[in-house]
Amino acid sequence: MGDALRIGLVGAGRLGEQGYVPALAAAAGVRLAAVAEPDPVRRGRVAAAAGVPGFGSAEELLAAGGVEALVLATPAAAHLADARLATTARLPVLVEKPPAADLAGAVGLAALEPTPWIGFNRRFDDRVGSLRAAVPPRAEVGVFLEISYRRGGWGAHTVRDDALADLGPHLVDMARWLTGADVTEVRRAAVSPERAEFDLQLGAARARIRCVTDSPHRERIEVRHRDGGLVGRLVRGGLVAAVRGRLGPPGPHPLVASLTAQLEAFARAVRGGSEPTLGTAADGVAVMAVLEAVRVAAASKGCAPAPLP
Repeated sequence: MGDALRIGLVGAGRLGEQGYVPALAAAAGVRLAAVAEPDPVRRGRVAAAAGVPGFGSAEELLAAGGVEALVLATPAAAHLADARLATTARLPVLVEKPPAADLAGAVGLAALEPTPWIGFNRRFDDRVGSLRAAVPPRAEVGVFLEISYRRGGWGAHTVRDDALADLGPHLVDMARWLTGADVTEVRRAAVSPERAEFDLQLGAARARIRCVTDSPHRERIEVRHRDGGLVGRLVRGGLVAAVRGRLGPPGPHPLVASLTAQLEAFARAVRGGSEPTLGTAADGVAVMAVLEAVRVAAASKGCAPAPLP
């Protein structure tokens, strides 16, 4: 543990407590060294359980010293300011998605030095990796991506993003990651607080994305060739999976498993290794540009393409 990267976790909400804390305990090459959280009850509980000091803010944590890197698991509106504090101290930063509250914030993150990494943790899901390996780069394929869940069941501490801001970053990043192409156009967009549906053109590939925050948990990724032949499919959730989960022995939670792998990659990158799976600030800018274009297309009732900024 003496050589492990000492990480300060900023944000002890649901994702921090249920995701990053157990992932930091499981990951090789890292250890949790401190927690920053403005809510004193949550701060005290999480810091005590982890056996690390707790601070009221990222600024206080950094002033105390003892950390070599930060993970920002705070609301998106706080990311740029906290990342600036870290980079001023010359500390590397892993920023949870969405990287910022808007495209301008994501551009601001990308301008920092050292440049932050972005937490697109679904790239580190083993099944997603297998599916990506089966997709020919920049091929003429169709991709369907969907995540649905009940927002109340997750129990977020403070964040109340709409469906597009909540789930869109992961799914847009998955579309780019699976196809190996950038988004060139947004079509057929509809956005409401609880749902977002839109189509993307990614060079020769196409993607249909569905974000839902008022339905039972289900995740689906499906890739098909132009002729309709199946390249691969990944499905999680649904009634059958829920029954199996109640009857069968518990396994590692997919969220914690992917965060664990992401943290290990982050540590290797900080030490100078090449980690192409790790999300970059440029990826964050690309994703936020797509989300902005989706809102533009939705405002026009989805009747016309919305060129990317």
